[in-house]
Order: sequence, then structure tokens, then C-alpha cells
Amino acid sequence: MDDTRRMCASLLGYVTLLFGAVNAFSPADTEFTFLLPAASKECFYQSAVHNGSVEIEYQVIAGAGMDVDFSVVSPQGIHLISEFRRSDGVHMVEPTEEGDYQICFDNTFSRFSEKMVFFEVILDHPSNDAGADDEWAGLGEPESILEYKLDDIKESMETVHRRLERSRQMQTFLRAFEARDRNLLEDNLWRVSFWSCVNLLVLLSVAFIQVYTLRRLFDDKRRVYT
Repeated sequence: MDDTRRMCASLLGYVTLLFGAVNAFSPADTEFTFLLPAASKECFYQSAVHNGSVEIEYQVIAGAGMDVDFSVVSPQGIHLISEFRRSDGVHMVEPTEEGDYQICFDNTFSRFSEKMVFFEVILDHPSNDAGADDEWAGLGEPESILEYKLDDIKESMETVHRRLERSRQMQTFLRAFEARDRNLLEDNLWRVSFWSCVNLLVLLSVAFIQVYTLRRLFDDKRRVYT
């Protein structure tokens, strides 16, 4: 009976530790979609800790040209990343400094067309891993639970969670690709429909002019006297 209780208590500890470790390993991320007006520049600020990492993914999903200027500035005012007239990109800043990073999207080169931009910022703090290690270290290895070791379980959990998190990020980015393709299709459909109507009107006008011209050629207005 005591062995059963001990096993149940150990399993309960494992379950509690599982949820705590998953939360500890989870990187903080932010997704945002905004409208960038013509001839304007928008900047966003993201706080980071020392010796962490910041991953930035962006994509232009609507607007003429489908391109923007992109830049990342460190808390010290140093330009880390600068891109010009790009439709998408993925960048990693590692290691980070403590402070606010400036993420800017520039559309000043376009005087008339506004752009819709999607971007995602993924933060990875080293304190998350340290807290998870402390939780694992605080739990002693049980006497006998299916002959598993804490290190093996921890490694498996980390691997599964990293892959799931990466899958979620890829799905988010693919949804942005899908939104861009849909906007392109709708824009092309409008253009095709408009020029099809114009061509139809031109054809009808030419046909009417040809019929009218032929009738005028065979229209004899001379009077016949009998």
C-alpha cells in the first residue's frame, strides 16, 4: 500500500513538473499585422534581456509592389539589420543586449501605395532554461518508476516542445503567405475583370462602327425618276 501511494505521489510530481517545464521552455512571441500608409515609416519597440535571442519574421501581404524597407536598431543605436525593397525576411539577433530594440518598416519610397505588413517577434530568455533546470534538480530521482531517468524525460520534453513550437511558428508564417497570395489573386481578378470589360466594349464599338460603315457604303440616296 505504501509503495502504491509513493508511486502515485511520484507520478503526480512528474505531471506537475511537466506542465511547469513546458511553460518554462516556452519562448515569448508576438504577432502583429498593420497597415503601413504611403510615404510613411512605422517603428515598433521590443524589450530584450541580456544574452538572450530575438527572431524576427516579416512579410508584406498586400499592396502594390509587395515590398518595404526593413531595419533593426539595437538599444545602443547601432543598425544591426538593414534591407531595402524586400517582400519578406527572417532574421535572428543573438546574443541580445538589455534594452529596447527598434524594429522599423519604411514605405517612404512609395508615394501612393499603402502596404499591409505582418511580422512576428520570438524572444528566447536564458532565464527560462535556468528556471527549468532548477525545477528538475529539485526533484530527486525516484526509487523505481518504469526505469526512466529524469534526464531522459527532460531531453524528450525539450525536443518535443521545440518541434511543436517551431511547427506553430511555421504555420503562422504560412498563413501570412496564404493571405498574401489571396490578396494577389483578388487584385489580379479585379484587373482581369476590368480589362476584359474594356476589351468587350471595344469589340462592340468596332462591330457597331463596321456595320454602320457598311450600311453607309450600300445606302444609295439618289432619286430615281420614272
